[in-house]
Parts: sequence; C-alpha cells; structure tokens
Amino acid sequence: MTSQHLKDYYDVWAEMLEEAEQPDEGWPWDYKLRQAQQEERFEAYAIEVEGIVHGLLYIETQWHRSGLPQRYPLVYVQALTVAPWNRKDLEDPPYLRGVGTMLLTFARERSQQLGYQSRVGLHSIPEAEGFYHRVGMPSYGPDPDKEGLIYFEYGAVRP
Repeated sequence: MTSQHLKDYYDVWAEMLEEAEQPDEGWPWDYKLRQAQQEERFEAYAIEVEGIVHGLLYIETQWHRSGLPQRYPLVYVQALTVAPWNRKDLEDPPYLRGVGTMLLTFARERSQQLGYQSRVGLHSIPEAEGFYHRVGMPSYGPDPDKEGLIYFEYGAVRP
C-alpha cells in the first residue's frame, strides 16, 4: 500500500463507508500504513485496477501463532476491506467480485513465502463472518480474549 492508495481511501471511500454506516468506517488505515513502514512484522497491501483502489489488506507476519493446540506460526490478518462499490450489500451487482477473496488468497500466498504452509488466522467482525464461511475458512468459535469475535483459521497446505 502506498500513500496514494491511502489518499484514495480517504478521499473516495471514507465518506461512502460512513454514509452507509459500514462497520469498518473509521478504521485507521493511515496508522496501519505507518506501522507497516516502520515495523518489519507488519505489511500493508492494496488491490488497484485501472488506477482505482478496490481493496486493502493489513497483516502481521511474525508474532501470531495458530489458535489450534500446535501453535504454528501464521500470517494474521489485522484488517481486510473492500471498496463500497464492491460490496454486494451496497451495490448489487458489485463493480468487481472477488476482491476480498483475492486479498485473503494473497495472505495465504504470503504465508507460504514465509514458510508457514499457507496458515492464516483472523478475528472477524460480525458483519464479515458470512464471507469467511463462504470462502471455506474454518471457524473456531468466539474468542473471549478478543471481545467474543469469531476466530477463523486456514490450516496448512501440504506440498
């Protein structure tokens, strides 16, 4: 993610998310980008098509471990969002389909690059749980340490 992606987010998306009362309105993407630029364990990415930002992803790559008993290292998705015009609940049909899935697939690829066998974990806001179920990400129930958010985790992909 670049500062231009961030500018596009705030100039174009932010007001639309607020007007539509989306649960991710107000997420501090400027802070996330700064953190990714300053700390090696954080990474921020954007999907851009024809000069328009369609999705953002923020991951942590070193400190998180699997929620399963084995506690394997994994890529942890701190935040994932797609542009308002790509959300079926706001725009049917969406301008682009599959942006969230592509970002999640990228997180799995990044996990593979790091030697984590494509393991990816995240805690979902309630409004996004259906998406993670639809993409086949296993759910491990509410996490009392994360305000009861549902924990999802992709396990290892063996070569």
